[in-house]
Formats: sequence, structure tokens, C-alpha cells
Amino acid sequence: MVYGDSAYQPATTRDETHTLFGQTMGLVAVTAALFALGAYLGRNMSPGWALVWWIVAFVCLFGINFAVRQSEQLAVGMLFGFGVLVGLAMAPTIAYYADTNPQAVWQAGGATALFIAGFGAAGYATRRDLSALARLAFWALIALIVFGIVLIFVQIPQGSLIYAILGLVIFAGFTMFDFQRLRTSKDIGTAPLLAASIFLDVLNVFTLFLSLFGRRN
Repeated sequence: MVYGDSAYQPATTRDETHTLFGQTMGLVAVTAALFALGAYLGRNMSPGWALVWWIVAFVCLFGINFAVRQSEQLAVGMLFGFGVLVGLAMAPTIAYYADTNPQAVWQAGGATALFIAGFGAAGYATRRDLSALARLAFWALIALIVFGIVLIFVQIPQGSLIYAILGLVIFAGFTMFDFQRLRTSKDIGTAPLLAASIFLDVLNVFTLFLSLFGRRN
């Protein structure tokens, strides 16, 4: 995950907030479009390539943290590259659902939009410092990853359902925190980092909903 300085910052002026919000959400929208493009281009790709693209994508993701200190344009370019690479990495999974259960893909997309809009608006509007919530969500995510590894080796009744629901709860917290940072941040140069964080929220929520709807259908 990309989470920068978690300290709660005082509110910015209205013009600064609107400028940062517009730029960040614009970057998120373009990154999501490039993700869709990558998923389309890789729809016939061998699943074995997915791991390669995941590794390259996360190298690119970590690079954004360093690039933003040198050049905002470089950070934006790496963010867009990350979107394409993650799309390629997710392509085999999305193609599988598109072929076997296309309804699940559309349901996951719609549910993700509503989820991000709802919890994002709640985080953006609240005046309460959500830093503690973000720290709790981080440690809960580590525990969830461990639980996911256990599920690989141990058969737990309804394990995948539990994993998805817990994941959505955790990313509800991350989404609220990231949108609060979007309101309180003073530096327009942080837009690529904030966009990366919000895009990761969107990506993880979409994947979890895809698992849920694919399982149900």
C-alpha cells in the first residue's frame, strides 16, 4: 500500500482543497482507465505472466514514492504505468470471470463505485482524526494476509467469504482515511501519491467484490 505521512493536518483553504481534489481524482480516473486498457490487452495472456506483471507493477508503485520528490511529472508517469501493469496482472482473472460469469464483473464494478463513493464521502466530510483508524486497518490488513496464507493450506468452512468481508471492512477504513488526507493535505505535489493510495483502495475493493459476486453466482 502507499500511505504517506499519517499525521492529521489542519484544513487547507477551499481553493487549495478543490484543486488537489480535482487533480487527484483526475489521476485516479486516468489510472483506472489505463488499468482497464491493460486488462483488455492482456485478456489472452498466459496466467503465468501475471506474476511477472505483479512484480514489475509493485516495483513501479514503490518508485512513485521516490519519483514524487524529484519530479511530479515522473511520478504521474509511473502512476499511469502502474495502472497498465496492474491491468495486465489482473487480466487472466478478469478474463476468467468475463468468460464464465460476466455478470459478476459488472456487479463488482458497480458495487465498487458505490462503496468508494460512500466511504470516500464519509471520510472527506468527517472532522475526526482518522489516523488511529488507519493504523488499526494496517495491522488488520497484515492479519488478513496471514489468514489468506492459512487458507491456502487449511480448509476453513466459508473461509473465502470471511476473507472477502473482512477485507471490505478494512478497506472501508483505508478509503475513509485516504479521502480525509485528500481534504487536509496542503501540498499539491502529493496528488500522485494520494491518487495511488485511492486507486489501490479501488483495486482491492473491486477484487474483493469480484470474489464475492463470483462465488455467489
